Amino acid sequence: MATIKDFSALKGLRKQLQAQEQARAEAQAERLRNEAKLREDTDIFRNSIGQVAPLRAKAADKTHHLPELPPPIPRQHLADEQAALLESLSDEFTVDTLMDSDENLSFARPGIGPDVLSKLRRGNWVIQAQLDLHGYRRDQAREALGEFLRQSRKRGLRCVRVIHGKGLGSVNKEPVLKHKVRNWLAQKDEVMAFCQARAADGGAGALVVLLKSSERVSG
Repeated sequence: MATIKDFSALKGLRKQLQAQEQARAEAQAERLRNEAKLREDTDIFRNSIGQVAPLRAKAADKTHHLPELPPPIPRQHLADEQAALLESLSDEFTVDTLMDSDENLSFARPGIGPDVLSKLRRGNWVIQAQLDLHGYRRDQAREALGEFLRQSRKRGLRCVRVIHGKGLGSVNKEPVLKHKVRNWLAQKDEVMAFCQARAADGGAGALVVLLKSSERVSG
């Protein structure tokens, strides 16, 4: 079963950007050192031979070599990735304004039959992947959840589990992420329904999520 413990995609991009930024800085420093060395060698050569008259050369015989530059940093690509992760996940939204939610943290889109939610509660759907948010701060958890849903959708998964914890290690023992995750999930169009996991699957510390049916996307 696949498990996403961190922001693998986003952290990978950030590491790549840092590496490219370092390569650019090193290339710039190397270029400056070479230019300084060239000026120094030129001065030594000129001082050793004295003044000379340059030869006239045809314009066609001149060859100009441009320095090779490091590849550009894909800043716009990173911005697009971050925008995709945070799309539609607002902290101001509350799932309580939607239909078919209850005190047991169950939720279903309008039009989803009660039998679907009942089967989800009973564990009829096989959990195909999970995301464990233990130790995540709010913004980290929001980004990780967006990425997890995007990857699950891309892989054509139907049923996944999100472990938000019971809040025992948080301030005042309040399950902050528990409510945040519920509200974030309800904002995603690909989420058809979710409910509290069975005791064997995490109980009050996890949600089982049913995603829209879709064809598996390659890549």
